[in-house]
Amino acid sequence: MREVVIAAAARTPIGSFGGALKDLTPHKMGELAVREVIARAELDPRLIDEVIIGSVGHTSDAYNVARVIALMAGIPVRTPAYSVQRNCSSGLQPFVNASQNIQSEDADVQVVGGVESMSRAPFVSRDMRWGKRLRHAEFIDSIWEGLTDAFCGQLMGLTAENLAEEFGISHEEQDHFAVESHRRAFKAIREGRLKDEVFPVMVPKSVAGRDLPPVAVVQDEGPNVGLTEQQLALYPPLFKDGGTVTAGNSCPLNDGAAAAIVMSAARARDLNCRLLGRIKSYAFIGVEPTRMGIGPAEALPLALKRAGITLTDLDLVEVNEAFAAQYLAVERVLGLKRDIVNVNGGAIALGHPVGMTGTRLVMTLLYEMKRRGAALGAVAMCVGGGQGSAMVLEQI
Repeated sequence: MREVVIAAAARTPIGSFGGALKDLTPHKMGELAVREVIARAELDPRLIDEVIIGSVGHTSDAYNVARVIALMAGIPVRTPAYSVQRNCSSGLQPFVNASQNIQSEDADVQVVGGVESMSRAPFVSRDMRWGKRLRHAEFIDSIWEGLTDAFCGQLMGLTAENLAEEFGISHEEQDHFAVESHRRAFKAIREGRLKDEVFPVMVPKSVAGRDLPPVAVVQDEGPNVGLTEQQLALYPPLFKDGGTVTAGNSCPLNDGAAAAIVMSAARARDLNCRLLGRIKSYAFIGVEPTRMGIGPAEALPLALKRAGITLTDLDLVEVNEAFAAQYLAVERVLGLKRDIVNVNGGAIALGHPVGMTGTRLVMTLLYEMKRRGAALGAVAMCVGGGQGSAMVLEQI
């Protein structure tokens, strides 16, 4: 079976909700990320066989956002592109699709990635089109509705509450973990450990119709070094009375884009590309939607089995932090060692632009593996709707 390698990866800074990136469309952010990885790989765009981009909140200004991004990034018009959606794992799915294409000899070079602008998510009216003859119109918050499971009717945060109750995870434990995520993320930024993955974004500015010099956004907006457990203890529960899941120990809403180049190892050798890593295995699995956060605890062992290794063989792990309660439940089930997991902070601090995060996790892991000289690593994610996803990667 043909080996699948990752030749370049880069991302925008992650913008806070309504923050520095709020006026950039997903396809504009995606264009910037794709241009960046093509330049880093010193790749002729004519060699790209396909573009695959993940996105959760597909908006009407670019339904097939991957195709729009490809054309905006200067990839030839004959190169096809398509978008994928697997909720929180939408940014990981393109790596899987690209890997399958390469192993089946349908492609050699592909651009993959993920984009999301949660700041631009619209309010919608489902009956306005046919007229309102009398009384009030209703506008639905597409984010709030999107974060509510259509099958079980529970908000994602309530599924985290379910795990907190099942595993006896206290408010204090969750807050402690959240503060540690912020501490690690701030330390990673201060020490320059994320500089290889993040490129600066120039954001246009104007006042009263008058253009101003663009503003450079150079780092993630979320990490808060001053956050304390005492502060978080004051946050009220968001999802049920007497609950423990709060805005402070959950991931925020965010904007951002990320991209990578996925190749066959043979083509990478022909092009003399510098490589970040090799995809060894991946796995997806279903879990009860009301326990969706436990998904990584089911998916990671399956991916490890397919790679022919065990958890103890891993040098580094990235587990997405949708909620502190969710991560802590997974940690307990798998027996994860926190000193090798999310060493540069996670989504609670860095943010979770839902369509982007899977791609971000892969590159964060690979760059840190390269920095440490680590051999094996894995990423794992919970997926809204009741799924888990995981991927095992090897440094080259």
